[in-house]
Amino acid sequence: MRKFFGTDGIRGQANSYPMTAEMALKVGMAAGLAFKNGGHRHRVVIGKDTRLSGYMLEYAMVAGFTSVGMDVFLLGPMPTPAVAMLTRSLRTDLGVMISASHNAFHDNGIKFFGPDGFKLSDDIERQIEDLIETDLTSRLAGTRDLGRAKRIDGAQQRYIEFAKRTLPREMSLEGLRVVIDCANGAAYKVAPEALWELGADVISMGVTPDGFNINKECGSTSTHALSRKVHEVRADIGIALDGDADRVIIVDENGQQVDGDQLMAVVAQSWHANDRLSGSGIVATVMSNLGLERYLGSIGLDLARTKVGDRYVVEHMRANGFNVGGEQSGHIVLSDFATTGDGLIAALQVLACVKDQDRPVSEVCRRFEPVPQILKNVRYSSGKPLEQDQVKSAIEEGEARLGAAGRLVIRASGTEPLIRVMAEGDDADLVNEVVDDIAGVVASVAA
Repeated sequence: MRKFFGTDGIRGQANSYPMTAEMALKVGMAAGLAFKNGGHRHRVVIGKDTRLSGYMLEYAMVAGFTSVGMDVFLLGPMPTPAVAMLTRSLRTDLGVMISASHNAFHDNGIKFFGPDGFKLSDDIERQIEDLIETDLTSRLAGTRDLGRAKRIDGAQQRYIEFAKRTLPREMSLEGLRVVIDCANGAAYKVAPEALWELGADVISMGVTPDGFNINKECGSTSTHALSRKVHEVRADIGIALDGDADRVIIVDENGQQVDGDQLMAVVAQSWHANDRLSGSGIVATVMSNLGLERYLGSIGLDLARTKVGDRYVVEHMRANGFNVGGEQSGHIVLSDFATTGDGLIAALQVLACVKDQDRPVSEVCRRFEPVPQILKNVRYSSGKPLEQDQVKSAIEEGEARLGAAGRLVIRASGTEPLIRVMAEGDDADLVNEVVDDIAGVVASVAA
């Protein structure tokens, strides 16, 4: 068990443990020491989203890294996948993204990327945790060996060009009217600019961050405003990113939402038809819809499932030769281009399919009929509700009722104090009953 790291880095309420300036300082020191090897000047790149608390955590981490002799490159607000790309491009030893992704402004988090641009393994995260709880006074750099910090100019343009190059050179988005909702987050500058440079008629939303409005009634977790805007301006497509732009949800020309499962199906079918798909299919998590699995099977492809977290999707992709994977929530990983989920690049691949097929988004992006799926979140304050006998019995009963025609997934969130209860199956009424029964027992135990 890890003490600080969850499914996607360290996360919590800003200025409360563990998301305090003191902890950020220690994390910077520990991570810096974990990645120092050899006599060269060691470097780390730090990006962030637009939360007010980003300033506090950013400078605390700068102090931590420089105190152990690492030089720091500061990017300012940048998408998480851009930080991963720049970690490799700038040949740094470590990359850091300060963000709580799709959470509200009062939360924040710290994500790490190794020098290869991939998220850290569980083992390395445990090493960092051990160092955090160690007295590191004796390992501080000498006075002459302290690190330096500076801001990097042109980082946004580097990422925009990187994203554009994922499309064929002759590809143009001219003729497409695109509404882009940047969730008042990290991509508020780069995403609209990239789409405009590719030729699209761009209408931007969620591009006025104030430190408090990130993900607030906007972005991939709240697409109502985007749907209305698509109707209002008669757009061909709406694109919703989350606060750090590592996930994407699409809205079609009718204002209907298209989730990550459908987007993976679109890309998988297109790449399979063009002999670009590696592996026997794609990789998704236990939360992806059974309808996706059935659709892939109908075109001769497999669906490999992992536990929740795009990090685990990527690990399975790397180990087994897949180049498409992701999550229903909109993390789409296209490893031909990126080392982590990239909302902008995934959206560009979908737009390429729309242009190639010259059909409406509602037709291109509806590849299968989802199986009825219900997800309920039950908040708890302490303890481990899933280890209680009443909860175990309720889960066993639910599995028996669903049988072979459905699936049941119960798990604790890795980023919030929530128990997630998900069930799916062909009988919608039964699925509802099973989820309600289990969620009720969990809520009773949690209370």
